[in-house]
Amino acid sequence: MKTSYLTLITFITVLFATAQDKKQQDQTAIKDMCGCYEVTFNFTETFNYSNDSLYKPSATKVDKALEWAQLVTDEEDKIQIQHLLQVGNPAEPMIIKHWRQDWLFENQDLYTFDVNNKWVYEHKAKNDVAGQWTQKVYQVDDSPRYEGSSTWVHVDGKSYWENTTPAPLARREYTTRSDYNVLLRGNRQEITDYGWLHDQDNHKIIKEEGKEDVLLAKEKGYNTYVKVDDSRCKAAANWWKENTAKWELVRAKWDNVYARNKDLTLEEKVDNKVLYKHLFNDEVTEKEQIDPIIESFVKK
Repeated sequence: MKTSYLTLITFITVLFATAQDKKQQDQTAIKDMCGCYEVTFNFTETFNYSNDSLYKPSATKVDKALEWAQLVTDEEDKIQIQHLLQVGNPAEPMIIKHWRQDWLFENQDLYTFDVNNKWVYEHKAKNDVAGQWTQKVYQVDDSPRYEGSSTWVHVDGKSYWENTTPAPLARREYTTRSDYNVLLRGNRQEITDYGWLHDQDNHKIIKEEGKEDVLLAKEKGYNTYVKVDDSRCKAAANWWKENTAKWELVRAKWDNVYARNKDLTLEEKVDNKVLYKHLFNDEVTEKEQIDPIIESFVKK
């Protein structure tokens, strides 16, 4: 009996150590996405299923940018990375606050995009997210975009994370397309020898209440993040230091909204302005200004 007990304790100890080692690998892979990158964004519509003979697919899009991925939070179960674009004259570049990605370990609270600026809250069972990381992707104003929970895979010298989840139309599309209203995103984040890769297989979906979803077209995205010396993104790093206090207040207010743990629907505009135009105002810096602005966009 004593031998069996010691064997069980040894097995549990080894299992725990293995899980901890795997989690550390996950954390390292996530934080490997930080730093300064030359990014190439590639998108092309691959197949369309429209019955309209005049259907016109989106043009193939290739863009390049210099992007700084700033590590904001580095905790055991939470890693936050803020992306900043550095554009224009390298001597006097302009900094644009870009998207943000949060990674939460074994997170049980998810907001899944539905349609029409609505996200549906879901509390997952602990067993359903065991060992998984949720990637939560946010808009430039830290409002929700899309999120999904999956397991990081480390095999054959590769480290990657894959997930498929619904999302609003991509920024490159929502000002020009209105013939579909959901982008089902197949996302793969892979750490590479040159930096990292965001590989996407996306479906453009028409979603209407009471009807089956209709697949309008498929799209391939292939975004490469090639690591360069951090000194090239010094202007972006300095901008973040100067503005970090303001955006900490913005994140705190959104955390308050998300913690209500119920479906969330946002207004498109308030006072004829979208949210980021309110928050990007340089004169808006205090909690007393930020909180009511964000709250005004939350539909009751």
